[in-house]
Amino acid sequence: MATTITMPQLGETVTEGTVAQWLKKVGDSIDKYEPFVEVSTDKVNAEVPSPVTGVLREIIAKEGETVPTGAPIAIIDEVGAAVSAPAPQAAAPVPQAAAPAPAAARPFTPARPASRNGGALNPPEVLRRVSPAVRRLAREHQVDLTGVRGSGDHGRITANDVLAASREGPAAAMATGILREPVAPQAPPGAAPGRSTYDRPVPGTLVPLTQARKIIAQRMVESKHTAPHAWTMVEVDVTDLWNLRRREKDAFQREKGYALTLLPFFMHAVVQSLKKFPLMNARFTDEGIQVLKEIHLGIAVALNANLMVPVIRNADNYSIAGLAVEAGKLIERARGGKLSADDLSGGTFTVNNTGANGSVLSTPILNGGQAGIVTMEAVVKRPVVVDDDKIAIRSMMNVCLSLDHRVVDGAIASAFLVDLKKRLGTVGPSGAL
Repeated sequence: MATTITMPQLGETVTEGTVAQWLKKVGDSIDKYEPFVEVSTDKVNAEVPSPVTGVLREIIAKEGETVPTGAPIAIIDEVGAAVSAPAPQAAAPVPQAAAPAPAAARPFTPARPASRNGGALNPPEVLRRVSPAVRRLAREHQVDLTGVRGSGDHGRITANDVLAASREGPAAAMATGILREPVAPQAPPGAAPGRSTYDRPVPGTLVPLTQARKIIAQRMVESKHTAPHAWTMVEVDVTDLWNLRRREKDAFQREKGYALTLLPFFMHAVVQSLKKFPLMNARFTDEGIQVLKEIHLGIAVALNANLMVPVIRNADNYSIAGLAVEAGKLIERARGGKLSADDLSGGTFTVNNTGANGSVLSTPILNGGQAGIVTMEAVVKRPVVVDDDKIAIRSMMNVCLSLDHRVVDGAIASAFLVDLKKRLGTVGPSGAL
């Protein structure tokens, strides 16, 4: 019996998907629940598992093609059914006397892992639990997952396991059963360069765009072309807040299991300022400015080869401690490739901790459909003038805001930032965990 596979709906607001990569080709056998195609949306990337065991008869949607959810993308003949012959394809012209590609230009094919007790290191059930993000990371680093020892629950392979495998030398790979591309000696000038990826760019090469990078580029261009960006900044004395966080961080880590950074204090202050200035929590439509009732706070998370903005829904219902835990969970899931489409949808305002990378000033691009994005920059100790014209060493932080000028005028944006500055600079009952 033939089973038609359709484009899945990866999230309640998602209406279409793009075939990023076929993991099987026509005529290949597929086990039930085995991933056979990778699809991408503007929310998330995911590998689609097969609902049946069988043979891939036909590929309907080509790689790079975008189709509506529910549209057919492939046909699988179940085991035991009469298997139809694959549709003939136009033969590509055969080059005359094609010379073999030089060794440096040949694509790397991962070697099979060393066996353990006569079998592969990882059984099939372990490999089926590998997340789509970890599979993509393994492909980018050319790591054979069948030979990677997982450090997660029940032997699950994590992103850190893949990165560790890619960093290990050949001797360590043989000792642990982890196999990777051999470390080649440095190529002489003029030699063909190695494979180049976003997180491991090679000078003089072209980094191929993943589907995620294509979507990021598209969304950024759309945002800049659609929303007239304006930008403003204030500097904030966070000395008292910094000292509070330093006093509480060790106990918080022991009790909650998550690090206490300045981010949850910042998010809590942002939420309170959004409640005071609701136009900052709004979006522009052709019918008018839609002022949103719920505050769903997005957190920009930078990964090695990607950028994601998971969302804390109804962020105004959380205390500072609650925001610290929720943010910690989302960032942990983002780095482990476990975010769902719902985790990435519905944001109404975005915060970005650019200061974590040492930035002191930035002009962020708006997340599509939002009126504002605010950054917390690096905390820097410097001399400032305080009361009675005295000079003191204080912990100072710049806070930058990009806004959609169709929704918010400069006066409202400035008032929002001044209110946010006041909340961050005043540690009282509202600053309690």
